[in-house]
Amino acid sequence: MTYVIHGATGAQGAPVVSALAASGRPVVPLARAAAQGPATVAADYSSAQQLTDLYRGAAGVFVHLPLGAEADRVRYAHNIVAAIREASPARVVFSTSGSGGGGLPEPADSAVSTVTGGLEAGDISYAVVRPRLFLENLLLPQVVGAAREQGALRYPLRADFPVSWASHLDIADVVADLFDRPDVTGTIDVGQLPAITGPELAGAFGAHLGREVSYEAITPAAFGTSIAPLLGEGPAAGVVGLYRALGELTDHAIAPERSAQKLLGRDPRSTGRWLADLGL
Repeated sequence: MTYVIHGATGAQGAPVVSALAASGRPVVPLARAAAQGPATVAADYSSAQQLTDLYRGAAGVFVHLPLGAEADRVRYAHNIVAAIREASPARVVFSTSGSGGGGLPEPADSAVSTVTGGLEAGDISYAVVRPRLFLENLLLPQVVGAAREQGALRYPLRADFPVSWASHLDIADVVADLFDRPDVTGTIDVGQLPAITGPELAGAFGAHLGREVSYEAITPAAFGTSIAPLLGEGPAAGVVGLYRALGELTDHAIAPERSAQKLLGRDPRSTGRWLADLGL
């Protein structure tokens, strides 16, 4: 029996493929046609029948939704849920990719809620992986570059705002664990405990880079302007909205009682270990 991995060439899917392959498990790597690599299977989220055929007989399916217009994502979500119910794979693990969680409720009609609700209402063994913010966000050139060259880690969060950061590598570890642990169901929060503040994050960068790095909180609008040339105006506007919403909260920390640390005995990487693993 195989493990079907969505977004196998992307930031979240590729580490999952590597983690499963390293343990000798057979993997079917899926990618949308536009991003298809030589070792992947093209998967069209807009075809419930194609997804059903890919999921049928699978030991596990790892799902996360692609970026794009929310209307398209909702349509994809309905197709994913329909395919899961029809194909009945042995286990499904879904990553919310940072949506919802903490003090940011997810709308009931959103794509993430559609997949989560569909899994909850069905009879398939499932788990929902719920990170907060990804450490990989800090690899944007204007973020890591300023830390390395100017000794300033600039990010659109208050200096006193604690975050349970997680790496895509942590998500892969947890997903692999969850395929082996069908007894762990429901939502699993992934991220550092205790949550860390901006100055603590900058301190980890400084220790790794061997230089003084200070934290500078910038506005979401300024951050959006800096990333728009990379991501496009639409996605950048979504990022601005996220960080404005986070600015209204007291923290963005995971719940210890639903953490991977408690439920799986899996500690996420520290910021320093993550930097070392990347070889930056």
